[in-house]
Amino acid sequence: MNRISMLQQLDENKTWDMLIIGGGATGLGTAVDAASRGFSTILIEADDFAKGTSSRSTKLVHGGVRYLEQGNLKLVREALQERGWLLKNAPHVTRKLGFVIPAFSVVQKIYYGSGLKFYDILSGKLSLGTTKFLSKKTTQNFLPGINQKNLSGGVIYYDGQFDDARLAINLANTAAKHGAVLLNYCEVVSILKKKIKPTDKQAKIYGVVAYDAINDKTFEIKSKVVINATGVFVDDIIQMDNSNSNEIVTPSQGIHLVVNKNFFPGNYALMIPKTDDKRVLFAVPWHNKIVIGTTDTEIEDISDEPIPLQEEIDFVLKHANRYLKTNIIINDVTSMFAGLRPLVRTKGVTNTSMLSRDHVIIVSHSNLITITGGKWTTYRKMAEDAVNNAIFVAKFSYKECITKHLKIANSEFDNINYDDAIEKIYSLENIKRFIENEMAITVEDVLARRTRLLFLDAKAAIQTAPRVAKEMAAIFNYGEHWIQLEIDNFTQLAKNYLP
Repeated sequence: MNRISMLQQLDENKTWDMLIIGGGATGLGTAVDAASRGFSTILIEADDFAKGTSSRSTKLVHGGVRYLEQGNLKLVREALQERGWLLKNAPHVTRKLGFVIPAFSVVQKIYYGSGLKFYDILSGKLSLGTTKFLSKKTTQNFLPGINQKNLSGGVIYYDGQFDDARLAINLANTAAKHGAVLLNYCEVVSILKKKIKPTDKQAKIYGVVAYDAINDKTFEIKSKVVINATGVFVDDIIQMDNSNSNEIVTPSQGIHLVVNKNFFPGNYALMIPKTDDKRVLFAVPWHNKIVIGTTDTEIEDISDEPIPLQEEIDFVLKHANRYLKTNIIINDVTSMFAGLRPLVRTKGVTNTSMLSRDHVIIVSHSNLITITGGKWTTYRKMAEDAVNNAIFVAKFSYKECITKHLKIANSEFDNINYDDAIEKIYSLENIKRFIENEMAITVEDVLARRTRLLFLDAKAAIQTAPRVAKEMAAIFNYGEHWIQLEIDNFTQLAKNYLP
């Protein structure tokens, strides 16, 4: 997956079958689906692949335990099926993980256990393991960092874990292997519309004008159907299509704090079943660190780089410390990050935690297809629904979706050991592979998404940035000015990940 070769495949005279706007989980999944069905497919992303929400998840492939309590069985069942297929299709970036819920009374243990037994039933043949009741001693063994005061026992259930940004890059490579063209740093600046037939009352979309920020070039991309999969930014594209359209997304911010594993040793995750805002909270082992989150805060201003709010940080620390032996303070946090969920507006619902996590598809009068909502776990089903709608809108002959059992491409970088020396991970040879095979363009691309150092240890990432910038400059044949600019830009960005 090389950006130069991708650009060479662009031809302004060509009309693609499907053009996908957005290079996050949904857009990349849609590109895989469309290309694997045999449609000529192009995807453009204004920034880097998975730059936004898709690299900022809780790192869980899950059915959604709390949606079970809300009674949304359809969403849970669908997500559990998708969880099972994803673990089968991408074992290199996913794994089964045990989650322990501590109980402080026999009643709590029975309540949590019976609900999670139903979770097992809904997963059917794709179950990852059987829910079990745990004694106090076994709970302590599984969660050595747990505060033992009033502990009665616990319940263990199984869900999936993954590396979100690495999976995104693997999806991009999978789409490319099936013939898709993908371009990062390529932004839609306007939509192309015309009346296809003299009898048409509405002009129909037939492509976009795109700007390639790397080469400072603007060009047209024509397509028989256009899919808007831009997450929290879908309303921007909808407004390009029709300035009178109502907004459909309510962005909700979720933050995560990352700490060293000594605060929560062991190989199991902690699930806190009820916080003060009636959500759940997780403490999850990931790349030899612990990720603690998440929150649900309605946000008015949508940003490329959302920043954790002080009240969110306090909320996560307060709830985590209720359950842990040691007391985590803000200076113990090695990295913190925020992501924005594209929740679909629902009339009469003002609390974002109560908004549906289901996805929706909207087809405009001009035939722009917008897909939003959902979550990482259900990306494949969202993609399938988007492509099915595109087939209908463009009047293509139907081709069967094959992604339920389609193996996702892997990479030698999927399981980096961050305890290895920086020199080994960020060698010139590896940096060259990130650039030539995974379309890394900036220092941030390498340190945030091709590897996950920024999300694990922001201070270490800042210290590593000069080395990466020099290696990249040598490959791109850039000078000292580019090196210093990249170091400065990355350092400024990374400071938002520091407590």
